[in-house]
Amino acid sequence: MKTRATVYLIPTTLDEEGLNSLPHYILDAVKSTEVFFVENERSARRFLKKIWREMEIDRYQWFVIHKLEEEVKQEFLKQIQQSRQIGILSEAGCPGIADPGQILVAAAQEAGALIKPLVGPNSILLALMASGMNGQHFEFHGYIPIDSQERARILRELEMTSRKQGSAHIFIETPYRNNSLLESILKTCAHSTRLCIAVNLTGKSESIQTKTIETWRKAVPEINKQPAIFILQA
Repeated sequence: MKTRATVYLIPTTLDEEGLNSLPHYILDAVKSTEVFFVENERSARRFLKKIWREMEIDRYQWFVIHKLEEEVKQEFLKQIQQSRQIGILSEAGCPGIADPGQILVAAAQEAGALIKPLVGPNSILLALMASGMNGQHFEFHGYIPIDSQERARILRELEMTSRKQGSAHIFIETPYRNNSLLESILKTCAHSTRLCIAVNLTGKSESIQTKTIETWRKAVPEINKQPAIFILQA
């Protein structure tokens, strides 16, 4: 009987100092894997060597997600047809969540492969858990517009929706634009609206704070070039 292809969704650290946030059983999945599809090959190799020093990296096949997606998808399906044991790794956190790996997971579902999501750190959920905001009614928006006018419009819409529904709204930004986004939030949103800023999750300098816009305006944090999650609730 032909062995069924297995796709392991392997979580990685959010911070290089956060290895203790990963459960030990991830190593078992890595040892079972024959071929890897990764967001960034260099950082994926470095991460895997950290959790398994004896790993002979060059014995494995490597494919980079988010480059020539259709070609990568076809190679992925070929590996599934060959009943290979496949690992998908994100650049940080859990594959398929705010991550290009979802393209391959969808293909694996269609192909009938066995999909094994593994437990690991996810910045969106960790920030929400610690924010004190509505964990039963929330929405993740990914990146919001860079243009200042469009960004302000979206922020006002999110604030209005939150006020009506009591919902929490989660979004992110490229780290070097964090200060610009925070400036827009503090200019645009009402003084009573709450904002959670979660920075460097699982790292030694982790900070997760929820304050009103009015309070944040009195002492604006410096979060430039630090991975951050923003959560808004009116």
